[in-house]
Amino acid sequence: MIALALAGLNANASSLFESNEDAIEYRKAAFQLIRYQIGDMGDMLKGKVPFDAKRFEQRANNAAQLSTIPWEAFIAGSDKGDTDALPAVWSDRETFDKKAQMFAQYAQELAVAARSGDKAVIGPAFQNWAKGCKDCHKSFKD
Repeated sequence: MIALALAGLNANASSLFESNEDAIEYRKAAFQLIRYQIGDMGDMLKGKVPFDAKRFEQRANNAAQLSTIPWEAFIAGSDKGDTDALPAVWSDRETFDKKAQMFAQYAQELAVAARSGDKAVIGPAFQNWAKGCKDCHKSFKD
């Protein structure tokens, strides 16, 4: 289902943005919101702030929703401008799209795990999601 949603978004994405700069700004904003979610959840799991199961669940739900959003803004031509996206996003689009799909899937799995309120269940799901983030960055972000 996530793959189908992402594929559909990519097909019509260029009509959503008036310029390449709009697309870049959009995806940066989406990633900033994702960073806020991952940062707060990470701080709770590391003990930097008290673990709050309800707050964690809300962050995980937010992450699941947000994790499907940035990809529609990786439109042709938006490799030029103020972006950290590497040319590989466009030259190896199949791999990029697979990594985006896995990232979104891991976020969905984290949201399910968060419903348990059990850090022993949540921790591995969070690690998978964070690994999905880092894995994509290694190949596709400057």
